Amino acid sequence: MKVVDARGKLCPQPVILTKKESDAGENELTVIVDNETAKSNVLKFGTKLNFNTRTEDKDDGIYVYLNREVCNECEVIIAEESEKNNTVNKSQKKGFVFGSDKLGKGSDDLGKILMKSFIYTVSEKKPYPDFMVFLNSGVKLTVKGSDSLDDLKKLEEGGVKIVSCGTCLNFFEITNDLEVGSVSNMYDIVDLISESDNTVMI
Repeated sequence: MKVVDARGKLCPQPVILTKKESDAGENELTVIVDNETAKSNVLKFGTKLNFNTRTEDKDDGIYVYLNREVCNECEVIIAEESEKNNTVNKSQKKGFVFGSDKLGKGSDDLGKILMKSFIYTVSEKKPYPDFMVFLNSGVKLTVKGSDSLDDLKKLEEGGVKIVSCGTCLNFFEITNDLEVGSVSNMYDIVDLISESDNTVMI
C-alpha cells in the first residue's frame, strides 16, 4: 500500500499528490493529512475515482484509506474515454486572463495565497490551457520575486503561451524584471482572446 504524507500541505496539494499516485496505477493508498478540509477533499476525490474510502484519526494525523478493485477491462475503457476527451479538448483553444495578482476580493493576503494555489493547480492538471494573459497588477505574477514563477515556467515549457501587458509592466516600472513569457500589446491580446473558443477571466 502506497503512503502519501500530505501533512502540512496547503490545498490543493493533498489531492494532487493523491492524483499522481492514482494516475501511476496505485489502487491502494493511505493518505495522511492534518485537517478536516484536506480529509474531505481527498475523500471526495477518492469517491470520484471509484475508490472505497474510510478514515481513521490517529495521534499523528488523519489517515484516509483508499482502495479500489482492479478491473482490466474497466481500465481500458477509462483510458479510451480519457484519450477521446483529451482529443476533443485539444481541438478547442482555451485560456485564462489574469487581471490581478490576487484571487477574489476581501483579504489581500488570502487572495495572494489563493492565486498561487490556482496557478499551481493549473500547472498540475492537463490538458494545459493554450494561453495565459496577464493584465494590470496580474503582471506582477510574471516578474522577479513572484511566488508563481516556477509553475508558470513549467506551463510555458509545456507549450502554454504566456504574455504580459507591456503598458501594465511599464506602469508598475517592472518591465526589466519580467522572468517568464513575453511582453505583448493590447492589439495582440485582443486577437488572442478573439481567436479563443473559451477564455476565462480570473
